Amino acid sequence: MLKLTEGRGDVVGPDDSFALAHRLRALREEHWPDRMITQSDLAAAFSAEKSTSVPLLSSWESRTHPKAPPVGRLAAYATFFATRRSVARKPYRLLPLDELTPEELQHREDLLAELTALREAGQPDAGAVADVDRNGRRDFWYFPDRNNITIVVAQLPKSMRDKMPYADPTQPDYVELYTYADLDALIELHGHIRALNPRSRVAFRIASELAPDDYTSHLVLLGGVDWNVVTRELLDRVDLPVSQVTRHVEAESGGFVVGQGDAKRIFAPKLGRLDDHEVLHEDIAHFYRGPNPFNHKRTVTICNGMYGRGTLGAVRALTDERFRDRNAEYLRRTFAGLAAYSVLTRVSVVNGQVVTPDWNLPESRLYEWPEGQG
Repeated sequence: MLKLTEGRGDVVGPDDSFALAHRLRALREEHWPDRMITQSDLAAAFSAEKSTSVPLLSSWESRTHPKAPPVGRLAAYATFFATRRSVARKPYRLLPLDELTPEELQHREDLLAELTALREAGQPDAGAVADVDRNGRRDFWYFPDRNNITIVVAQLPKSMRDKMPYADPTQPDYVELYTYADLDALIELHGHIRALNPRSRVAFRIASELAPDDYTSHLVLLGGVDWNVVTRELLDRVDLPVSQVTRHVEAESGGFVVGQGDAKRIFAPKLGRLDDHEVLHEDIAHFYRGPNPFNHKRTVTICNGMYGRGTLGAVRALTDERFRDRNAEYLRRTFAGLAAYSVLTRVSVVNGQVVTPDWNLPESRLYEWPEGQG
């Protein structure tokens, strides 16, 4: 790919690049038919966030040799055209995100998804870029800022590792991944995120081995407070009315507690017996997305079950090709405009296999925060 100077964007494909340029030009000229918006007007508004010139805008709207704006510039377009208040008076302005209403934030998200999809469609490696659903929205696990993404898992306790020869580093057949908890969830999610974010560094780390820079990336935490110390640390920093009851021994099932005082409720897994051992029929999983408390420009996502199958179920809710679009749409619709939200969900286990939860079914959802959004 031919790179231009910083800020001007990338040269894109001959066909799809025109679609993006045409859309940007149409937004400026036709979005509000009764309001004339010149490139100079738009450049002045965008300059409040980052210096922008008329020639730069002209290169993005060019009818002959269009350049693709960086994703951050598309975010400025989405913010500006999400609300008519941008042009309520001259000079036109780019409103801060915290001044947008929930409806305007949703409009911004939809417009940014559309513009980003048009941009990526014009890249030479478009086939490797994030999928879009039938509404043109990006997959939930797509991070348009292209910053680092770190998946954090726990290491199995030593008592468990000692029982597995492949988890002993002194053995010839030692395999490091056998020391990881929630390995099936990690494999499912790592491949999915890498495929959707080919230009981001996607790494996975044991919770006890995170480097300082890892904490300020997009964080994805797998597993609960029993073994994943980073999940425990993050939840302590989030004002969330959901807590996990730690399993002091493996024989305990634990659960998730919602609320406080007399209004406190606990949701616990369902276990049964088969011959002389316990079997899991239904796990409880917690899904959370919000700003990273170590870097508010990045996100933190938690997929956490009382058992490993619950963690896998929370991951599959947004990776399973049969359910991910509808579950992502449920989150967009229910928590429109909210930076942080969570869902406590049932995860059925049938004949030892995890059944992906469908959050559009009320019986799949046990609790949502903030309450009253659905």
